[in-house]
Amino acid sequence: MTTSLLEIVDLGNGEVVLQRADDASSPLLRIQFSDESRLYVLDNCLEVAKAMIQAGIEATAELNDQGEVEIEEEPGQSIASPRILH
Repeated sequence: MTTSLLEIVDLGNGEVVLQRADDASSPLLRIQFSDESRLYVLDNCLEVAKAMIQAGIEATAELNDQGEVEIEEEPGQSIASPRILH
């Protein structure tokens, strides 16, 4: 497996993306902050997004260690309906 350098980019419109630094394809991850949440976090959207991404990576690694995450997706497989956690 090849390794890519990833970068977190604040697009300035409330959206922060995680993308490959050497690839112009669409981002791997998008985080969209609403106007209300941007007021709450002030100028810290990038830092909050970074913490969210780090937490997601750690949670995925933990779930993967427990054997609860399927890494590969079948070709043509559609995205499942949204899961909501309260």
